[in-house]
Amino acid sequence: MKRFFSSLAEGLLEPRRGGLVLFLCLAWLTLLAGIRPLMLPDEGRYVGVAWGMLSSGDWLVPTLDGLPFFHKPPLFYWLTGLALQVFGSNDWAARLASVIGAALATGALYLFVSRHGDKRLAGVSAVVLVSQPMFFAGAQYANLDMLVAGMISATIVCGASAILRLDRGLPYRTVLAAAYVFAALGVLAKGLIGFVLPGAVLLAWLLLGKRYRLIPALLSLPMLLLFVAVAAPWFLWMQKSYSGFWDYFFVYHHFQRFAHSGFSNARPFWFYLPVVLLGALPWSPWIVRLGAPKFLVDPPRCEMRSLMIVWLLAILVFFSWPNSKLIGYIFPALPPLAYLLADAILTWLQKRQDAQRADASGYLGGSVLLAGSLCVAFVALVGQFDPTSTRALSRQVAPLFSADDQLVMIDEYEYDLPFYLRARKNSWVVSDWQDADIPLRDNWRKELFDAGRFAPIKAQEVLLLAGELAPRLCALGSGTVWIWGKTAQAARYPFLSQQTVAFSDGKKAVWRFDDAQRRRLAECAARSPAPGFPGAG
Repeated sequence: MKRFFSSLAEGLLEPRRGGLVLFLCLAWLTLLAGIRPLMLPDEGRYVGVAWGMLSSGDWLVPTLDGLPFFHKPPLFYWLTGLALQVFGSNDWAARLASVIGAALATGALYLFVSRHGDKRLAGVSAVVLVSQPMFFAGAQYANLDMLVAGMISATIVCGASAILRLDRGLPYRTVLAAAYVFAALGVLAKGLIGFVLPGAVLLAWLLLGKRYRLIPALLSLPMLLLFVAVAAPWFLWMQKSYSGFWDYFFVYHHFQRFAHSGFSNARPFWFYLPVVLLGALPWSPWIVRLGAPKFLVDPPRCEMRSLMIVWLLAILVFFSWPNSKLIGYIFPALPPLAYLLADAILTWLQKRQDAQRADASGYLGGSVLLAGSLCVAFVALVGQFDPTSTRALSRQVAPLFSADDQLVMIDEYEYDLPFYLRARKNSWVVSDWQDADIPLRDNWRKELFDAGRFAPIKAQEVLLLAGELAPRLCALGSGTVWIWGKTAQAARYPFLSQQTVAFSDGKKAVWRFDDAQRRRLAECAARSPAPGFPGAG
């Protein structure tokens, strides 16, 4: 076993195999992307928006249940919708945008370190990065965090490469243009942090290295115009199409939510320190070696190490400042952390005596296998014990479901349900839409309520009060209706209690009404459809 670990480590440390190591890292990121159902709410929400784009054919406006959903920009939805179109509507394709983000971060780190450091360190950095359980889990999770982390990482390494080339009198404009394009894509992935964070990291590194003279060349007008040409058109079109978009997207979702303490997920300032240390196991204990006296003053690696430390600290401080914190926010800090840990490991290996080298290499190989095992175990456990998805119940319904059937959801919006059933009609969502507390709570009701303000007429079609459900069923011309809700809700709707439950998993029930069943309902005598969503305008 010791010989196997040593052989594995030597393979990682062989510079000529760097390309193979990178390929295996990228393949590893795709390995388990499709083994578990979508988690709610995040995965179901964002994949559901992408499915809405694909099924409606409208690739410009992100919608949630047919209502304009402007919490985030469109890049994730575009990539996910394209993946669903190319690879089919499955869980693996639904997570491909996150895999792309993780692959981009890994590839960018590897290529940058290979060019400006050495290939052994590049290979180990990539392996350490993709085998961190938190990074690996992020690559298997369909939301925007890993995609924007990949764009931020690519922007930083391209910008840093441009700085180093400009400082040495080498051609730099191509790689600088790449930095601006990735920054623009970062804005399209998650908003202003796409250029604010990498810009702050690169500026701090420039100032630390006293390279003030390079700033004008890096901020050239052609590069700024390139950034605007890529990033701005979608935002301009949305403001033209929907009055108040800029105020809602930029002022509310960027500045007010960042500074306000009333939103969910409140955490203390130090929250990300244990998260990063635990999420990077078994590699994180090596971080203690970063405090060695010579680590920051070693001339051959000082430049690279200073960039990674600035990068790591800037991300940690930026996201630790607001009260609301989610684990995915910290993903952009994981590439520099991986480099620093890999650097510490290789520095330690290089100091071992020849007689101890096999044991040291064996430790590295064993750590790789342990880290990989933790990644697999984490994803498997989440898939085993996550109860949120509707996939299991949807599979029972799917053989009887037609894409044009009408879905109805009572007092809970099941984000992933249209995706799993391949539904093409917008669902009717029944709840108390007149509740004055809706804007105060971060949940599915607030998301749909906010979206409804941008399309009040459409909101009247899909957002129903409890008393409007029966009239709407009666007024529907033809087609099968599927009603999803908790089993106990049958007591609130007499017409449900009269029907046999089509499917149930104990907590949730599905009722099916075809044309004949709806015509036999007592509630359908001389009833007309109610307008729905009072006060939406």
